[in-house]
Amino acid sequence: MEGLEPRLAKLARNGDRDAFRELVQLYKDRIYHLAYRMLGNAQEAEDVVQDTFLRVYTNLDRYDDTHKFSTWIYRIGTNLCIDRLRKRKSTLSLDAESSEGEGIDGHDMLSSPDPLPEQQLVLSETQQVIRDAIEKLPAKYKSIVILRYLHDMSLQEISDVLNMPITTIKTRVHRGREALRKKLDHQHFF
Repeated sequence: MEGLEPRLAKLARNGDRDAFRELVQLYKDRIYHLAYRMLGNAQEAEDVVQDTFLRVYTNLDRYDDTHKFSTWIYRIGTNLCIDRLRKRKSTLSLDAESSEGEGIDGHDMLSSPDPLPEQQLVLSETQQVIRDAIEKLPAKYKSIVILRYLHDMSLQEISDVLNMPITTIKTRVHRGREALRKKLDHQHFF
C-alpha cells in the first residue's frame, strides 16, 4: 500500500494543486523549525521554507517514491540552509544577534508544557545558551546535531538526508557532540 506522501507527490506531479497544498501543510512547520534552528533567523527560515517548496515543486518528477518523502524534503531544506550558512560564514556571529526578539523558540524540546515563571526563565536561558552554542558549531556538525537532537532523526535518516555514509554521520555526531560539550564547558554550563 502506497503511503500518503508518495501518493500526494504523485498527484502533485500530475498537476493536482490541492495535493501539493497538502504537502505544504504537512511540512511547512517542520522545515521552518529546521531552518530556524540551523540559521537562527526567522526571515531566513521563511525564505528557506519558500525555496524548499519551490524546489520540491519544480523537481517532483525527480522524486523517487520508493524512498521516504520526508527524507527528500529534509535533504532539500538542509542543503538550502547549508548554502546560506556558507554564504554568510564571515558574518555569522553578527547575524546571531539579529535573532533576538524572536521570542522563545525550541520550547518543543522541553518535556513540561507549563513550567513556572522561574522555571521558564531558567529554561529559556538554558535554551538560549544551547542555541548559541549550536549556532557556533561548524556547518558540517551543526546540521547533523540539529537533525539528530532537535528533529530526532535516526542516523540512517540523517545519512539519507545528507547523502553521506552512515559512518561519516556517526563520526560527525560524535565530533559535533564533543564540540558542543566543549563550547558549553567553556561557558561553565555544566
